[in-house]
Amino acid sequence: MLSIRAINKRFGDVHALNNVSLDLKPGLFGLLGPNGAGKSTLMRTLATLQKPDEGTITYNGVNIVDNPDVMRSTLGYLPQDFGVYPRMSALALLDHIAILKGITNKKAREEQIMALLENVNLITHRTASVATYSGGMRQRFGVAQALLGNPKVLIVDEPTAGLDPFERQRFLDLLSEAGENKIILLSTHIVEDVRDLCPDMAIMGKGQIIARGAPESLIDKIRGKVWRKTIEKSELDAIKDAHKFLNSRYLMGGVVVSILSESSPGAEWEKGEETLEDGYFAYLNGHVVDTPALRAV
Repeated sequence: MLSIRAINKRFGDVHALNNVSLDLKPGLFGLLGPNGAGKSTLMRTLATLQKPDEGTITYNGVNIVDNPDVMRSTLGYLPQDFGVYPRMSALALLDHIAILKGITNKKAREEQIMALLENVNLITHRTASVATYSGGMRQRFGVAQALLGNPKVLIVDEPTAGLDPFERQRFLDLLSEAGENKIILLSTHIVEDVRDLCPDMAIMGKGQIIARGAPESLIDKIRGKVWRKTIEKSELDAIKDAHKFLNSRYLMGGVVVSILSESSPGAEWEKGEETLEDGYFAYLNGHVVDTPALRAV
């Protein structure tokens, strides 16, 4: 169990983490929020790269703020941006990282590295310098290094950024398999990644946890209240002012706008099928307020 209790982190006048509390157990947990919500700050804090200003974080009852090596010995971490040694091949760099993680048996290292390279579809590029990899290939390499040593806690920050649809699905399948016996925290702003993968999730905004629960439970809060309409772009500001605005998207020259309403807002509005994206915007825009029940583990 990974328990986060009332942690705060400030950078000057910016309150990056504001009284954040979560309990995480083995399985996939999605952390959804826009850029700047505090997700990466929370990830770095859990990875013991920085200390919270206040609050506690415990792993299996041990305070990892005071004892960071307890977390580091069992952690796999894929940050949003990570550096590599410019002249090392993927094979050599993974071997180096494996040694740093304490995998001293050469045969065991080789077997694990080759299996991981196969899983992330880099086996044919194993002797190429990682510095020459494309963005998507480097992201896949990052996944491989995070999984080295069979970590019990896996933290991945925006992991599908730069991946094409095939590689994204391959990676999500890999995470799903790994999530059976690990605590996996998936931080992203891509709603589909959480919807497809995570039985439990939280929405984060302005440094706070603003909703917590299963994706379906968050959708239930807006059931029957989502309405959509195709409008001209010039009408968008008026719609935002008059209604509980969720989101908008361009479609075939028009703009499809979604709002939240207890009853029909008028002619030409059609009741829409509720999605996690609708729920995400409903909470993020303050139209739905979380309840204590949703924060329960």
